[in-house]
Amino acid sequence: MSIAVIGLVGHSVFMEVPRFHEGGETIHATSLHKEWGGKGFNQAVTVARQGCDVDFLGAIHEDDQASLAAFEQKEEHLRLSVVLTRKPTAHAAILTNPQGETRVTVYPGAMLESGDVDAFEASIKKADFLLLNNEVPEAVNLRAVDLAQRHGTRILFNPAPARPLPEAIRQAVYLFTPNEFEAAALDGVTAKVVTTLGARGCRIRETGEVIPAPAYGAVVDTTGAGDVFNGVLAVRLAAGDTLSEACAAANAAAAQSVTRHFVLPSIPKVGGLA
Repeated sequence: MSIAVIGLVGHSVFMEVPRFHEGGETIHATSLHKEWGGKGFNQAVTVARQGCDVDFLGAIHEDDQASLAAFEQKEEHLRLSVVLTRKPTAHAAILTNPQGETRVTVYPGAMLESGDVDAFEASIKKADFLLLNNEVPEAVNLRAVDLAQRHGTRILFNPAPARPLPEAIRQAVYLFTPNEFEAAALDGVTAKVVTTLGARGCRIRETGEVIPAPAYGAVVDTTGAGDVFNGVLAVRLAAGDTLSEACAAANAAAAQSVTRHFVLPSIPKVGGLA
């Protein structure tokens, strides 16, 4: 099996806070943690830790190449195709309160261009699924969709952050995975739609079936849970699971991930958390 992912890759800075800000208030964080992140990048790492080959396309500042390459060497099934730019690499600041809720601010930074996708065509062609999301410019996704259709590669599209989608994408996608807020924008699509419901699991729009999420312990950090869900869902579908079976596996992985702090340490490997 093989999965291709296109998305944002950047630096994530996590700070635990006793509560979120009110007005112009200053709050002191109780901890600080830094790691690589980004929606597409997290999905790619999830796929790799499920034992599935994955190719990821993203853009970073040229000074970050060595650091990202060092991370790649630690993930056996992960292959990174990075476009080097002079624009700063993306950064995200994530605040987490004691209840595990988060507030995220993102500086998009270095961005792919539609022409960058052409060099990634071979990865799209061989993939069982192409994972896309809205953290890259629309032109990038449109080019990726065009290549996926050319080669018969199914597209799993996580429409986050929410924005209107062109008809070319709405018509080409095999499966959308919105949250409840994002789902409203997908009325009228003929694709399959799985709506994530947080702690309640997910719902398959076509049948109305709600797949519950198991509880593995106290929720400490929900950051990246949606990315884990999408990565595992793609792997299980590529492996031949039914949509219900794949959703159950994705729910379980996401539920495990929220019991640990941060994102990369919380992404499960085959069989569960390390």
